[in-house]
Amino acid sequence: MTRVVVTGAAGFIGSNIVRGLNARGIDDIIAVDDLTQGDKFRNLADLRIADYVDADLFYDAFADGHFGQIEAVFHEGACSDTMETDGKYMMDNNYTLSCGLFRACQERGSRLLYASSAATYGGSAGFTESPEFEKPLNVYGWSKLLFDQRMRRELGPTFAAAANQVVGFRYFNVYGPREQHKGRMASVAFHQYHQFREQGKVKLFGEYGGYGPGRQERDFVFVDDVVAVNLWFFDHPDRCGLFNLGTGLAQPFNDVATAVISALTGTVHTADSAAGAGLLEYIPFPDALRGKYQCHTQADLTALRAAGCDHVFADVRKGVTRYMEWLKQD
Repeated sequence: MTRVVVTGAAGFIGSNIVRGLNARGIDDIIAVDDLTQGDKFRNLADLRIADYVDADLFYDAFADGHFGQIEAVFHEGACSDTMETDGKYMMDNNYTLSCGLFRACQERGSRLLYASSAATYGGSAGFTESPEFEKPLNVYGWSKLLFDQRMRRELGPTFAAAANQVVGFRYFNVYGPREQHKGRMASVAFHQYHQFREQGKVKLFGEYGGYGPGRQERDFVFVDDVVAVNLWFFDHPDRCGLFNLGTGLAQPFNDVATAVISALTGTVHTADSAAGAGLLEYIPFPDALRGKYQCHTQADLTALRAAGCDHVFADVRKGVTRYMEWLKQD
């Protein structure tokens, strides 16, 4: 029986990976997390796992071989709050812990599939997995970049020297079910759903950075697609490297807002029709964000496609509509 570990298992992406594994009949899963925020248990309550281990206890025990043979570790555990300013806490969680886990995986014959982040690109205008585009704007982005750089140093630029598979995924703007615990770090779609339910309208930033109202854009990727790509690499243990995980398509915030509004009203809206009906409102761009805000992100999928992964990603309309249906059932 295949035994795997998912760190950050009660979190957003981690719990969705557990769900994806369960859908394949895999339930010999060691779920690792910190449940200080107790409500996160809800993300695991409807899933099948073999054991739960607190994050403070897991890493040393894993390195000592306490859990037997582990096929793969999906390492989603991290401090993902991009606004966190405690650099020591960030580096302990996102860099030092990951380095120790990497060493243990290589020694114990376990594959490592880990979460990096598009925050490694920060202020760059390009989004290719190459050092010249890596310009993090905060300690979160740097903590993720430093581990990527460590993997390049240890394993070569394509991680080809790994004794066991090592894959890093630079997640772009992920949205979807099981993110309700993330608070301010939850996706735009999540916040817009609740904003519309409470206020009867969605608010977006107005003109900024040469982009018209609501036209600043991101690469928004549905969490089911993130899981599918993780599992594709799980199925291809010979593929290693660092890969962008987005759709490859930048879409404006207007597209997210109109998908939310259309799903909740039952009427298909454009940005103009939603604004005209008072369902979409543009607010002045905050002074506090000027000079610190990315107006455009778009994953370059060249490396992902070259690895052989031809997964077809949902666009915002399709993904957000599915997400809204899930939220309405909650």
